[in-house]
Amino acid sequence: MLRIDQDLGRFRDIVKGRVRRELRRYLSSGELVGRQGGRTVSVPLPQIGIPRLRYGDNQGGGEGAGPGQGQGGAGEEAGEHALEVELTVEELTLILGEELELPRIEPKGAQQTRVARTRYTSIASRGPESLRHTRRTYRTALKRQLASGEYDPRRPRVIPIRDDHRYRHGRPEPEPHAAAAIVYIMDVSGSMGDEQKEIVRSEAFWIDAWIRHHYDDVQTRFIIHDARAREVDRDTFFRTKESGGTLISSAYTLVCDLIARELPADAWNTYVFQFSDGDNWSAADTKTCLGLLTDRLLPAVNLFGYAQVESRYGSGRFLVDLQDAVGADERVVLSRVPDRDHILDSIKDLLGTGR
Repeated sequence: MLRIDQDLGRFRDIVKGRVRRELRRYLSSGELVGRQGGRTVSVPLPQIGIPRLRYGDNQGGGEGAGPGQGQGGAGEEAGEHALEVELTVEELTLILGEELELPRIEPKGAQQTRVARTRYTSIASRGPESLRHTRRTYRTALKRQLASGEYDPRRPRVIPIRDDHRYRHGRPEPEPHAAAAIVYIMDVSGSMGDEQKEIVRSEAFWIDAWIRHHYDDVQTRFIIHDARAREVDRDTFFRTKESGGTLISSAYTLVCDLIARELPADAWNTYVFQFSDGDNWSAADTKTCLGLLTDRLLPAVNLFGYAQVESRYGSGRFLVDLQDAVGADERVVLSRVPDRDHILDSIKDLLGTGR
């Protein structure tokens, strides 16, 4: 390994260690999520000053005295700047998993689709040039020249003609292919403000990253609701500003119909994560929600996660109702998020089961 590669490796180890130590701060501020671009994330780190020797007259200063100390004037040296380094989302995901001691997700065996992968196990006389088998082509040309007497051992030149060309030939074979679907539900009623939505945005980013780390194929769907639910795209999910009441059963009904129609349990490992401040329209609607959850939703998913993002307007009652009704079910994880500082704890709650 070249010396520069060794130095780069050590530098990246230092960066990862710094990110690990500052992970809670980064997550609570949403700093990393806001700096994502493609599959990399810009990570801001304080620049490490490197000691430098200064040559020249040392008059006017003793030990510990800095240049221009006490003069009150502007300096002529460049100021210190934050250093930004890029880490891949996968690298940051592994840091998150190590820091939170998250178990690996084991896809359910019955929920693995089979996709066709081509295996090249034979040779054909026709095929695309990109699959030409050089060694087999050479051998065929050599045999032809030997049989026809064209081969001269004193000038051992083997020149293939078109009929000598041989190609790798394959056939599609089904292989297990783990597929996952993540469905996010968010209450966008008037009691869910920008602060709550930013917390949801940060949590959803890391949930996505961790689940994608374990599956070949991941599909993400987004559902918002107040008194009515609808499916939206990612950008709308995080930017919608609504008002009015909250009818959680509208979202549960939409999710159950979506899963039954497009995400059958024999083809998908489905994860549903709901974010709310805990308000619901009535006790009757909560009862409807619990019926949908136990009868339709839980039998169809690997995991149902509920994170209650607290606000001064929300009652927080829905978390208590879920805890009483389904809190003991291994497919259910419940989390309380009082503020940004608890994002990391909530992520560990939601992903800590390994389901």
